[in-house]
Amino acid sequence: MTWPNLLSVLRIAMVPLFIIAVVERHPGWAFGVFALAGFTDLLDGYIARFYGQQSVLGAYLDPAADKLLVTSAFVLLSWPGLHQGLTIPIWVTVLVISRDVIIVIVALIVRLTVGLKRFPPTRISKWNTAFQIATVVAYLLTGLTREVDVLARGVLTVMVVLTVASSLEYAYKFIYRANDLPARAEAEDDETL
Repeated sequence: MTWPNLLSVLRIAMVPLFIIAVVERHPGWAFGVFALAGFTDLLDGYIARFYGQQSVLGAYLDPAADKLLVTSAFVLLSWPGLHQGLTIPIWVTVLVISRDVIIVIVALIVRLTVGLKRFPPTRISKWNTAFQIATVVAYLLTGLTREVDVLARGVLTVMVVLTVASSLEYAYKFIYRANDLPARAEAEDDETL
């Protein structure tokens, strides 16, 4: 159990605190918990790279913690009447969650059938994740001040465009490069020998 992995576990432990803060209508606490969780994400990545503490467990734990936190935030912030600020449209939450679920299912199928183990995120996917987090932050801030409503809607719009673009990019990779997958899986196995 390395420090980065402990920070990922801590981030997972913050999810119930975040949920309670939103449900109990404490927008300041909700924002604070989400911001602290985001800081632990930056910190665990920095420690893992700088001190060479990357691990197989961390490769699964870190994105799982991120997705759990962000997915919880989208669900809560799209629930009508639950959040004091703007509400994320439910179709946006369905789009975000569906994209992630489909990518995980396709990646699992490719792993089980072809044996390809690594699925590094694309550049668009990284930007999409950054804008998902920015959307949550902006919508949480609307619970504290309505002066950021226009900004929140703008960030949401960019995030939706990136979600669709990222989905199309992954679809292209999996559909049009399907013939390359067995060769990539063999090359990956050769690298680990």
